[in-house]
Amino acid sequence: MEPASRQSFQPAGAGALLAGVTAMGLGLGALVGWAAGSWPLGALGGAVAGIPVGIFVVYRRYRGYFT
Repeated sequence: MEPASRQSFQPAGAGALLAGVTAMGLGLGALVGWAAGSWPLGALGGAVAGIPVGIFVVYRRYRGYFT
């Protein structure tokens, strides 16, 4: 019997979490870029920053599965 704290890994949930966090970074970057005068560069910067943040969030969410 597995301990109660062990989670099951859900690939669709992990992918949705990664996509959502990346999209949020892209949106925030576009907002900052729009305020600075160039929303495409802001969106690009937000996407570049959002990918590693998304990976970190997925790792934190499913860290019990990886150990």
